[in-house]
Amino acid sequence: MIDSFKSIKNALSLRWISGRRLVIAVPFAWLVATFLLPFLIVARISFSESDGENPFGNLLTYADGVLHLKVKIANYLFIASDDLYVLTYLSSIKFALITTLCCLLIGYPFAYFMARARATARPVLLMMVMLPFWTSFLLRIYAWKGILANQGIINQLLLSLGWINGPLHLMNTQFSLLIGMIYAYLPFMILPLYANLVKMDLRFLEAAADLGATPLQAFWRITVPLSKSGIIAGSMLVFIPAVGEYVIPELLGGPGTLMIGHVLWDEFFTNNDWPMASSVAVVVILLILIPMAVLNKYQAEQRAGGLA
Repeated sequence: MIDSFKSIKNALSLRWISGRRLVIAVPFAWLVATFLLPFLIVARISFSESDGENPFGNLLTYADGVLHLKVKIANYLFIASDDLYVLTYLSSIKFALITTLCCLLIGYPFAYFMARARATARPVLLMMVMLPFWTSFLLRIYAWKGILANQGIINQLLLSLGWINGPLHLMNTQFSLLIGMIYAYLPFMILPLYANLVKMDLRFLEAAADLGATPLQAFWRITVPLSKSGIIAGSMLVFIPAVGEYVIPELLGGPGTLMIGHVLWDEFFTNNDWPMASSVAVVVILLILIPMAVLNKYQAEQRAGGLA
């Protein structure tokens, strides 16, 4: 009887272990198929030399019984030494950082208001934040062209009020680029902040008030530190896609708003230089991996502190 019970227990334990491995294996297989393999293909192209007909090039060649490995790093050296590429990367990082900061300054009050609203009103407020996703991304960006154009809504309103004598040049500027990027990525900042703030224990604020803290002091010393994980998560969700953004700079930006996404497009489809374009893409991915590593390190430290 005892032996049969142990055998059943061992069988259930093995089944649970195999089921757990299967559940873990599915997302890992998805990441390998959708990220790792495409990245390895792009990295392989970046180290190869195109012959004009085959954009993938050949890293391994075999001749006279000898296998040759030819790795070309000239593209990476050129990217590091060419001022245009360096300035383009810096420009992309600059616009992404400004977008992230503006989204944080605008999105934090939104998320705070949503988290402190009545429980019955929160689903409505959350739906209003997600409502833009129900419309095509391109249509929303094109709408800003009609708003910011010389004959657009803003200029027509200002002219009718007599505040300006002529139309303001708002389109194809850094201003229009930032407006479009902030508008597009603001929900990605609000949602993680709301998810964090809505779970905060309000008794901490009551205790701070009992100890004589002003509402501003309680907000800065309690609410902001407790929402740090939401701030970091929202900032990463905005910064990472903003670095490689192509559509918004193409539609709303001007000649002075060159970003790395536009350079990638030119290298791939205008110059037809796949190894160079792949090198640019690999550098972009490496730049994006840095903030992701910072986020993972912070989350690991937070989990370790929680367990302690």
